[in-house]
Amino acid sequence: MAHQTETHPGTPDESGELPAWEAELVPDEHGRSRRPEADCPVEVALAAVAGRWTTLVLRELMSGPHSYTGLRDRLPEISPKVLSDRLRTLEERGLLSRDRLPGFPVRTRYHLTPAGRSLRPLLIELYRTGTALRTHVPAADQETVRPR
Repeated sequence: MAHQTETHPGTPDESGELPAWEAELVPDEHGRSRRPEADCPVEVALAAVAGRWTTLVLRELMSGPHSYTGLRDRLPEISPKVLSDRLRTLEERGLLSRDRLPGFPVRTRYHLTPAGRSLRPLLIELYRTGTALRTHVPAADQETVRPR
């Protein structure tokens, strides 16, 4: 019986050359790395939505501006500390802005920046992919896939 060799992306072929990148997955040089790089577009997108509750806060802000209290009402299970942390992180990432409204007491409204709104297709696709994966993951393993 002859020995068969499988080749995988990133593995040199018989000539010692690396196979070409799949154009749809890696359309330009920013993703052509052999290890995670901070400027890789996939890593940038994942970092934008990283953190527990982040996708839910983004989801709520996709419909328009909300006050802190409004977000707490829409996400009753989030702790005040976590909500504050997520809002601060999203602001630092340039994904949301806050406006201080005049009057007393001072009120603050949070809204997505254009960069934040650009995450909408990603959130939609993550949801679709998660739904599809749930149908393929055995029931016993779904607890490790579902957020807690």
